[in-house]
Amino acid sequence: MKYYSTRKKSEEVSFKDAVIRGLAPDGGLYFPERIDKLPEGLIGSGASIEELGYEVAKRFVDGEIPDSDLQRIVSETVNFPLPIVEVEQDVYSLELWHGPTCAFKDVGGRFLGRCLSHFVQQSGDKVTILVATSGDTGSAVASGFLGVEGIDVVILYPKGLVSKIQEQQLTTMGQNISTLEVEGSFDDCQAMVKQAFNDPELRAAMKLSSANSINVARFLPQSFYYFGSYEQLEDKTKPVVYSCPSGNFGNLTAGMFAKEMGLPIARFIGATNANDVVPEYLKTGIYKARPSIPTISNAMDIGDPSNFVRILELHGGDWEKVKTSMVGYAFSDEETKEGMRDVISRTGYLMEPHGVIGYMAVKEYQKHHDVQGVVLETAHPAKFGDVVEPVIGQKVEVPERLQEYMKREKVATLIQPDFNQLKQYLLARAK
Repeated sequence: MKYYSTRKKSEEVSFKDAVIRGLAPDGGLYFPERIDKLPEGLIGSGASIEELGYEVAKRFVDGEIPDSDLQRIVSETVNFPLPIVEVEQDVYSLELWHGPTCAFKDVGGRFLGRCLSHFVQQSGDKVTILVATSGDTGSAVASGFLGVEGIDVVILYPKGLVSKIQEQQLTTMGQNISTLEVEGSFDDCQAMVKQAFNDPELRAAMKLSSANSINVARFLPQSFYYFGSYEQLEDKTKPVVYSCPSGNFGNLTAGMFAKEMGLPIARFIGATNANDVVPEYLKTGIYKARPSIPTISNAMDIGDPSNFVRILELHGGDWEKVKTSMVGYAFSDEETKEGMRDVISRTGYLMEPHGVIGYMAVKEYQKHHDVQGVVLETAHPAKFGDVVEPVIGQKVEVPERLQEYMKREKVATLIQPDFNQLKQYLLARAK
């Protein structure tokens, strides 16, 4: 299996090289040369998520990791529950927050960490993971790589624009994890990271890799839980749509890959907050990136979603085909708050600001379509307690594994949204 750049100005590479490089030299995202179907009869057979995940991963790794090692990697990636819970008739919540950092990115972070560890142990090279986060990516990546020999992690996050628990997770792990607090937005952080990957001096001084969903080994394993959740649906005769609260659109892209591999998903719903670049594109056919807007669903505050180029690549850049595959809805902060109040008062189910946007999008879609809707509930409500508690008027129970982070001392280096500051920081570490 070869991987090419979405900009098509760089050479094709192996899975290993795509994972280690993260971003192609021409600034494009790596994309597999083909997407193979899963074995006939496997989908809907009641297979475990480990079995399904292994079959998915095997097709993209294509022998570059021995089968026995790959089976172990997949098993360790999904060794916590990923259940669907019925919220109300024909609406299910896929709870992706049962992992170590209480966020869906634990799946991608653990798979990527184990793949990179395998490759680094083979080569003996030292790799620096450089990652920008709008909330949960950084902590999931840090958890996945914590203590891994031969790998350093440097995380950039926007000052004051992540929740307190998220910040504590980012800044208190220590060991091989370092954190930069940026006086700017997530888009500033992401722009600096992309610039670092394309800087010849940095490339010569150190091996840089990414852990955002721009990395193929971060977003591809997120397809595992699409397959796993489908197996849990009792009614497989009624069409099913998946609603994904979306920031960088890696999670939704993974679902589209699952569909290409044979999963019978009727449609995808891209649910956003005020950062509605993709819903606007779906209406107009014009993609217009813009500065991100701060909202209470901060993990989705992204004004230029990286993975949208992969969605376009999947559909040959054809607007009409993209519209057939997905729809988009956007909701304001006030609608988000009202949605949280409404869901818990009617159903007793508590949703956080991102998941409830996915829920509201499903309800909008169901006004005109008779379908089952699965909402990707991407994080535990306690991670956003400062937003959720005033809205619902009650305390949110904090899992013990999150409480532990709150007891630790924050360690972070404050920098301006200036690439040269990041570059000098990285070069100093490379000496």
